[in-house]
Amino acid sequence: MVNAGRVPDCSGGHRGLPVTGAGVHLQDQLEILIQDFRTSADPPMPAFVLHAQDSADDGAVAGLVRQLYAGQEAHGTRCAVAQDAYDGGTEVRRAAAMVRALSDPRKWGGPKAVYRRYAFPRLRLVHAIDDAVAELGDSWPAPTLGSPEAGQDQRQRLLDQLARQRWRPKGRGRWSPGLQLSDMAHILPASIVAGLAALLARTDWYMAVGAGLALLVLLTVFSSVLPGRAPIFLWLRRESRWFLTTTFLRAADQEDPTEVSLLRPVRSWKAIAARAYDVAEALKAGDDFHLQLCVLALREDLRDNHRRWSWDLRGFKRPRPPMLFLPHADVYNGGIELIRAVSDVRSRRSELDPLVVVAAVRTQDVARLERSAVRTTPDPESSQRRFSDQLRTWYREWARNLRAGQSPSRERPVLPWVMKIPLPHDQLGPVEDRHRHLRASTRPTLARLVWSLHTVVLVLAVMTAGTVMRADALHERYCSSAVLTANRDTRRQAAPDGGTECIGVATGDVRFADWLPKADGGDDPKTLVGRGETPWTVQQLEDLIARQNADVLAHHADNHVTVVYAGPLSHDPDGSSLVKGAQELAGVYLAQAVINEGSSVRLRVLVANGGLDLGRQVGMAEAIASYAAHDPTVVGVVGAGRDLKSSRETTRILMEAGLPIVSGTNSATHLPREYANWFSLAATDQWQARQLGLIAAQLRRPGTPQHALVLARDTTKTPDMYTDEQARHGQDMLEDHGFTVPPKPRRYTRDGGRPELRRHAREICQDGTVPSVIYFAGRVEDLDPLMNQLSREPGCSGKPIAILTGDDLSKADFLRGRNRVAPEVTLYHAALAELEKAAVRTDFYADAARHLPGVKGQRLDPDSPALASGQTALAHDATQALYEAASRDDKPQSRALTWVNLRTVQVPDMATGTIDFTTAPLYGDRTGHSIVLKKVRRKADGTAELRVLCSRVAGDTTALTETECDIKDPR
Repeated sequence: MVNAGRVPDCSGGHRGLPVTGAGVHLQDQLEILIQDFRTSADPPMPAFVLHAQDSADDGAVAGLVRQLYAGQEAHGTRCAVAQDAYDGGTEVRRAAAMVRALSDPRKWGGPKAVYRRYAFPRLRLVHAIDDAVAELGDSWPAPTLGSPEAGQDQRQRLLDQLARQRWRPKGRGRWSPGLQLSDMAHILPASIVAGLAALLARTDWYMAVGAGLALLVLLTVFSSVLPGRAPIFLWLRRESRWFLTTTFLRAADQEDPTEVSLLRPVRSWKAIAARAYDVAEALKAGDDFHLQLCVLALREDLRDNHRRWSWDLRGFKRPRPPMLFLPHADVYNGGIELIRAVSDVRSRRSELDPLVVVAAVRTQDVARLERSAVRTTPDPESSQRRFSDQLRTWYREWARNLRAGQSPSRERPVLPWVMKIPLPHDQLGPVEDRHRHLRASTRPTLARLVWSLHTVVLVLAVMTAGTVMRADALHERYCSSAVLTANRDTRRQAAPDGGTECIGVATGDVRFADWLPKADGGDDPKTLVGRGETPWTVQQLEDLIARQNADVLAHHADNHVTVVYAGPLSHDPDGSSLVKGAQELAGVYLAQAVINEGSSVRLRVLVANGGLDLGRQVGMAEAIASYAAHDPTVVGVVGAGRDLKSSRETTRILMEAGLPIVSGTNSATHLPREYANWFSLAATDQWQARQLGLIAAQLRRPGTPQHALVLARDTTKTPDMYTDEQARHGQDMLEDHGFTVPPKPRRYTRDGGRPELRRHAREICQDGTVPSVIYFAGRVEDLDPLMNQLSREPGCSGKPIAILTGDDLSKADFLRGRNRVAPEVTLYHAALAELEKAAVRTDFYADAARHLPGVKGQRLDPDSPALASGQTALAHDATQALYEAASRDDKPQSRALTWVNLRTVQVPDMATGTIDFTTAPLYGDRTGHSIVLKKVRRKADGTAELRVLCSRVAGDTTALTETECDIKDPR
């Protein structure tokens, strides 16, 4: 026990100060007990029975108890004081009525009591059953023969009455609200869990909140509004668990279940019903069991109210034990029977409870409390000691004898938990220094400071603010996000036009079509805006690919490989970038659909967006590598069809991830020479320039100076690498054929999306030496402005000019007038795919007519507008080649084996010919590219005339010749 010297003095200044010697010492003893309780010592709490040695002082002892009550209430102790009389036919009934009154939380705790009010769910359950028994009348459970109740199930009658009472005591006023708080302890968490589940399912935050609120309202209605039924969560309440698990109550029927289970509500309900009927029968008898059960429930509720390791740490926040004061414990209020019941119940239970009982009994009633550990006859030696020392000695003696007093071997009945304290007359008089007394520490506990309502509100506010900020950050960073989670395979990036691009790998519910503008008057996103169009939309292709993927994962989860298409699928105001992406994506989907129709190893396709003109392809490559790190079925990448300054970094990232790249249209010369994982169907820029040299050689007039120049887009502020390679190799080619070429290419800039060519055209045409050959190292979108400027300059009028250019012009559409050629200008350009010659041996066009949206059922050929550019064919062939390497021997291959197998791939009868990587050396140029050299000139009616000069299908390594590529018009 705590030494009294360690308990601080009370500062005084409050009502209820002890005015008698016994009051000061008893108050100090109580504070010592409280200090022990505060320091987690869990001291045994006796029932202090105060009585006078002389019956003439009985009134003074009762007044002393009231003083102690006032003092403890002023110190912040949760106190309850009993009335002088209670209703009841017997003393036990009056004692039970006293305990019933104590179930009102308003009876406990004054204005200085810390933390919230007590709750008494177990005691209220006992009272509810008692009220139900009273409501059923005296005839229950054995009604008179012939009465209407005689033929009814008596257990069901009890349960029906309890249901009508909602399993609550009758007449409890505002302490039995319609919305039962004990049910809310389960309803609210269930609603929160429902909301969190919706959040984790990555729905919108308002949908998650709506789901939680809807479940809250639904459960509340079922639990508290519908009449005549038990609360929905009765079987989960803490009082129900106690009701069935306490060993104090005997089982109602050994054949009935006696436990509650979270996952077995019906069985739990049957157990509760059986136990309630058994208890109701015992309460009907009206013996000591009724009072002891009420005391047990009160005791368990108080233990629970002071349980330290509860969810709200309430035991740490209530450092002072509850106290019950009985100024007059007698037969009229059942106080003596209550004291006996407290001692009896404590003796039967092994757990300590925090209740301190302080009672005053008349001298004539002391004998009714049997013997105590403290002698009621004064000890001659004790008079020589201070009364405070006697109190501490008596307490220690009582605590030592407590275990023996509870022993069943005792011959005479005892009340071991009762500590009788005789008060001599001299201790009941006033004292001079009455303001000096002890008070247990009032320092707020750590739990009260840290785990309080204010702290919880603050934490919730901070968490809410943090959650909102995190949700906002996730929304700003990722393309698909919820409040708590996000799809991290795609990220938002600023677009060049000021909008937003979605960059990365489309997984989950992400669709890049959702980030494209909507078509006029429709719901489908536009495939492009501006120049050119396709008969299908990106949304259609993504949906079809997703359908194929779902089937693969559902039925072939262990027998498939995954290929990632990497292309430009962002909004493009000029249109050409998105057209390229849509055409390539169509080729990839077509290959997937054909492969999954007749192959044992299925193909799954993921779509990745590198942004407008693949300007964000490094971020795309990082997303692909990150995804591939946890998906071993990813075997390679198809696409990456633009040669940019970031192409080296992109290829390196994918190489380090072990992923080979098969590009259909990227004509970079340097990539196959620097990276072993790079494979391309497109002829390199250097090789294209050499083939265009066959035409330049025919344009060269031997023996005379002949001027030529290279006109290239300025790439200083752009990531374009294709233009620089075309300009460099075109410059070398013209010089090799003897043209007089300025030492550096002429560079034009772009402003507001339009090329600035007017000054260049004026200088070219006003110069005395108008070049006969211009090597145009630019993009297809710059061709029309160039032709327009050349046709307006008088210096070029009537002078023939030949323009040579690379494969980017294969995306132009001259036959339908979307691109034009100026008078006296002849355009020669390369194209990457010879479709006409390959068409006789391929099923590509028949497959496209069966699978591609917008052209299904049509008769397709190499001149069909949807397929004429060759972008779809090249993407299709690249996907087929990569799949061939990944499914060798009809078994899914790892990405490492796929990389190795690519150099042995030879796939005939493709859309562009035979895809043959067997001639692809490490870090060198392969042969067998498909190539077409075309001539375009203006006819007399202003339309364009296009003629193929010469070509090779893929797989044909025979060199082109000048004779074969004769530029003279056929006669």
